Amino acid sequence: MANQYGHTATVQRCQLDDTQEYCYFAIMYVLKPGIKKHPDLRWALPDRIFYGHGACHILAGVFLQRYPESRYWAIWIKPRENYHGNHIFVTNGKIAFDYHGYSVLERLLIHHKKCWSSRFTGWSADIMRVDFPLLDTAELNSRNMRGPNQYFGDVIDRTNRYLDRVDHERQKAQASALFYSSSNTFQINSNVSE
Repeated sequence: MANQYGHTATVQRCQLDDTQEYCYFAIMYVLKPGIKKHPDLRWALPDRIFYGHGACHILAGVFLQRYPESRYWAIWIKPRENYHGNHIFVTNGKIAFDYHGYSVLERLLIHHKKCWSSRFTGWSADIMRVDFPLLDTAELNSRNMRGPNQYFGDVIDRTNRYLDRVDHERQKAQASALFYSSSNTFQINSNVSE
């Protein structure tokens, strides 16, 4: 799929996942060069692409602010050796939430790694618990991320409207059912080290 913002890239190979139940293609959306340097063009991206390409930390921060009772925490996939592929999402150790919605944590991590490994040979990343405020501009800027007041519009309001459209209970139930129906033993505890 191509549009004015970029295109969808598909990995050329088909690999079975650990359960051998289906063929898994790593598919990701690739932005056209320069889009992220233009605040108005970045702001005009459809929500899933916007949060999947540079605003995932805002989505995670607003989620945690909005649902403090959820027992979720933020995780940062931080690529090594100056590779692209930063990603911040929230999890309870089994289920994760990001711009895709709710998913089994292990599947999210596998998908992320497959997508970036397909683009960059040798891609690897550290997975760490976020230990800084996700909506604090100074803290975010020190990690090369934009703060909430550095977007073209009101990103907090946009994110709250995005979260309003998510059927949280249904998606969480589906992701939980997938987690418990598979032979999933993978989970991250809340003490992930840096």
